Amino acid sequence: MTKGKPRIRRYPVTAYQHKALESLMPPEDLTISEWAEKYRMLDSKTSALPGPWKNSLTPYLVEVMDSLMDYETEEVVLCKASQLGGTEAILNILGYIIQQDPSPTMVVYPSDVLAESVAKNRIVPMLQASPVLREKYRDDDSKKLELQFDGMYISLAGSNSPANLSSKAIRFLLLDEVDKYPGASRKEAEPISLARERTKTFANRKIFITSTPTITNGHVWKSLQECDAEKHYFVPCPHCSKMIELKWSQVKFPDGEGMSRDDRAEMAVYVCPECGAMITDQHKVRMIRQGEWRTVRQNTPRHRKVGFWINSLYSPFVRFSDAVREFLASKDDPEKLQNFVNSWLSEPWEDTSLRTSADLVLERQTHLPELMVPRWAKLLTGGVDVQENCVYWTIRAWGNHITSQNIAHGQALSLGEVEKVMNLSYQREDAGPPMIVSLALIDSGDNTDLVYDFCASNSEWAMPSKGNSGSMYTHYRISKVNKATSRAYGMDLVLIDTGKYKDMIAGRMRKKIEEKGSWTVYAGCDREYAEQVTAEHKVHVKRGSRTIQEWVQKHSHGANHYLDCEVYAMAAADMMDVRYLYLDDEPAERPGAEPAPAPEEEWIHANENWI
Repeated sequence: MTKGKPRIRRYPVTAYQHKALESLMPPEDLTISEWAEKYRMLDSKTSALPGPWKNSLTPYLVEVMDSLMDYETEEVVLCKASQLGGTEAILNILGYIIQQDPSPTMVVYPSDVLAESVAKNRIVPMLQASPVLREKYRDDDSKKLELQFDGMYISLAGSNSPANLSSKAIRFLLLDEVDKYPGASRKEAEPISLARERTKTFANRKIFITSTPTITNGHVWKSLQECDAEKHYFVPCPHCSKMIELKWSQVKFPDGEGMSRDDRAEMAVYVCPECGAMITDQHKVRMIRQGEWRTVRQNTPRHRKVGFWINSLYSPFVRFSDAVREFLASKDDPEKLQNFVNSWLSEPWEDTSLRTSADLVLERQTHLPELMVPRWAKLLTGGVDVQENCVYWTIRAWGNHITSQNIAHGQALSLGEVEKVMNLSYQREDAGPPMIVSLALIDSGDNTDLVYDFCASNSEWAMPSKGNSGSMYTHYRISKVNKATSRAYGMDLVLIDTGKYKDMIAGRMRKKIEEKGSWTVYAGCDREYAEQVTAEHKVHVKRGSRTIQEWVQKHSHGANHYLDCEVYAMAAADMMDVRYLYLDDEPAERPGAEPAPAPEEEWIHANENWI
């Protein structure tokens, strides 16, 4: 063999032949985590621990990275606390793609500025630190937001640039810190949907989503809930060897009477929920290395979308005392507490003062059976939600101080059935005169013509309504049906701020059953009704540059028809002056009665001989 000529096996070849034959060799049989441990180099500029990548330092990232290349998996979601390695996982995935599976790739960051900074300070240094990546990197052909390699390119984009998200066909889509992305605008869809569209031409596409959660309606939390399987990281207790999940509720520390915040934090320990033994920071590293991901929720046997959830208690760089110290510094400030919940506990922030649940509704059952009107009731109103193939209805009794009880609800096939229900007489608990529904509001958002005609035929008790959440200063206002061809033309149309009434319902659910202003249901109330009445919760939602609170459905597939019915019933009661019913009980002045004497007149009568 000629000196200097490379050889493949035992046959001498020229340099150009060697390069051509080398390109035909299959890639190494490596997972992403194995590739990272073999080839990834951390530089001193971006890492506190420069040198070769070690999976043993963050073992919880191994399955997260490797699951992306599972042939059944199309999408991986990592919902995590801050500084747990989500960005490093993306860099490892990029390195693997460049060397093992060259394909057009896009990485999306919250903004163009951040994308450019990550390219300059994280991605390019990684390429230069690893010989196998440096060899494939074409520096001269690359731009700030488009890196060129042998056989592929990586496009970096900011979620604030819709044009960049919709201009290329890609196979690998990596989305970092998605909860910091803006929402949809009037001209463009929201950025994640735009980016997903770029992968449609690839049957073997792969999507990786990671972020710290913010609110329940945020991108990462919604993506996690939509996964076919959700996994949590379990570690062995060093005392009983049972596999446990690290939760904030098991971190214990002194109450703090006479102790400083730092002293309380330094005494923090983790109590095993299985054996009750105390776990300290010295146990953590070994526990995390012996941990494993376990499925805690599964919708289908085949996992096309897999979600992983992990909090900061698993971080090798965070002590239990650090978490306690942050909690104690944040607990009295709502904004700081939200950051603790999001960035440390990896949980979405909710306004707990308006949180509702089906169990809470079922706890509101009184002793009265269905169809029985309470003795304190002075008014009955109804609410009707019209769907394409059925109708939901409810009837609620009202008393002083907006005290109320649901006496009946149901599902009908037509408005004709609802008419019969609303025109029935309902017996009172005290055997007094039966009561009928005074007013029912019927949603006209869907099947508008049908509802208008029905209300025109039943105008003595029925009125069309329409939700107008968040756009009014009052709870409701009266408009007019302006459809000239409708029988209801000129009839009153009630516009309802549904958000305000949902606030009222949620607040009154928490009152005791016997308390003034309580919101209750009849004995034996069904769970389906309870689930639907609490199908929404109030969360922070981004609207352009603003963050506001709105009522949204907890699950995209959950029904909320009975909640809408109760909103209409409460609005109907408002129109019937339910807020002033208590005034009827105040004693009125008797006609012809003499006014009470003034104090000086009483003195004169008591001292008639004062002259």
